[in-house]
Amino acid sequence: MDHLDSLKVFVAVADAQGFAPAARRLQLSAPAVTRAIAALESRLGAQLLQRSTRSLRLTDIGERFLGDCRRILADLDEAEASAGGAHAAPKGALAITASAMFGRLHVAPIALDFLALHPQVTIRGVFVDRVVHLLDEGFDLAVRIARLPDSGLTAVKVGAMRAVVVASPAYLAAHGTPMTPAELSDHDAVGFSQTGGNAPTWSFTEARDGTQPRVRLVTNAGEVAIDAAVRGQGLARAMHYQVDADVRAGRLQIVLADFEPEPIPVHLVHLAGRMAPAKLRAFIDFAVERLRAVPVLNSAR
Repeated sequence: MDHLDSLKVFVAVADAQGFAPAARRLQLSAPAVTRAIAALESRLGAQLLQRSTRSLRLTDIGERFLGDCRRILADLDEAEASAGGAHAAPKGALAITASAMFGRLHVAPIALDFLALHPQVTIRGVFVDRVVHLLDEGFDLAVRIARLPDSGLTAVKVGAMRAVVVASPAYLAAHGTPMTPAELSDHDAVGFSQTGGNAPTWSFTEARDGTQPRVRLVTNAGEVAIDAAVRGQGLARAMHYQVDADVRAGRLQIVLADFEPEPIPVHLVHLAGRMAPAKLRAFIDFAVERLRAVPVLNSAR
């Protein structure tokens, strides 16, 4: 068995979580699969799998090597498909992720339209308010609203997002409109904390002696904080996209716009680099064009 075949065997064993089911899937004998894994571990000088009579699991090295094997095999499939002309028609499974509300509002519609154009593609969309590790969790693409650290990810910028302070017209009529951050101590606020702990300190482009509003409600759900602001419970801080519909409808009003921090970049990030498979390249091209047309991604002050 050549080296490439041994990589395929290793991936099959990891996916099937056993030698016997992997052998059946590959139509090989169980001893042949066992020999292939032993030869691969010998070649690498590292143990990839921990076996017992009842279970099999990947070692830490095996986990990392599995991700490398998947990329190598995917690149090979893409090269063969490209040589055969199949690259013209994207097909296969894509896994994409974004934050919950942004995913629902802006990524899901793009995914649905892409599926309508490419019937041979399937998409798994996971929209959660945490950073998803692309390699460890098996994702092809993420939308990140953040300043990206240096990493091995390929990033395509699609815009920038404002962090805004909003309040309902009724609240502002009753309590006045703050003109500078120094006036925040005279105002109530709704706080958002992703962990459910204390609300983060509000910061602005100009230091104003650390003045903060009176936070009367803290929630880990952005929609709850926004609803509370709409109902006149006080000021709230949010990403522009989260309150855009309410602002346009007149339910909320942006305040302290002149003191907003620098807008946060928005990127599509993925692992594959220039060797991204056709299905991923096609989705990125499609999504970039659509996202760059979204007003809240291009309204940075």
